[in-house]
Amino acid sequence: MDKKIQQDVDYTPKPAGYMKIKEALKTLLTDKEFSSITWSEIANTAGVNEGLIYKYFKDKRKLLHVVLYEYLEDFVVDLIHALGGIQGSLNKLRKIAWFQISLYNRQRVYPKAIFLEVRNYHGYYNSLTYETVKRFSRIVLDVINEGIENGEIRNDIPPKSIRQIFLGAIEHICLPAVIFDKPMDPDGYTDAICKVIFSGIAKDILDK
Repeated sequence: MDKKIQQDVDYTPKPAGYMKIKEALKTLLTDKEFSSITWSEIANTAGVNEGLIYKYFKDKRKLLHVVLYEYLEDFVVDLIHALGGIQGSLNKLRKIAWFQISLYNRQRVYPKAIFLEVRNYHGYYNSLTYETVKRFSRIVLDVINEGIENGEIRNDIPPKSIRQIFLGAIEHICLPAVIFDKPMDPDGYTDAICKVIFSGIAKDILDK
């Protein structure tokens, strides 16, 4: 995380009211679109007055970004741990795809908020949420560069292009299930993505 963002994050223990407000939004997002959730619904669900929400978060969208930031930070930390014992860049990419799809399948609230609510708002690109998304993207790019350096991945395609194609495939294969609340098949989705993309980027396949 860069220095500016570190200064924006407050790691001090939070009051009970602050935590109740965050949990209230998480609860409401399971059944409602973010845009339809009101201050009063958050306050009633949290058991606090509306003024306390304003005191801690100033506006509803900042509250959403706090919730999403914490969710994404947990995802990144867990992913780094999951990649620790895996050998080979293509195996790591497969794990990243499965890990992300599996999470989307278990927790629909968060990908739906990111896909449909957050990224269409101009403030997203100055948010903690976006900084954590960039951190995840850097992990993917590091794996791709590692694969190029060790000869697993061909070196005639820009690494950032490979990353965008890879992440775009994950998003687009999951998006219909997220929007329409349909079941996902993490194993099947991952296998399909990797068969298509690896056939184009894997150096040993290209050399045969």
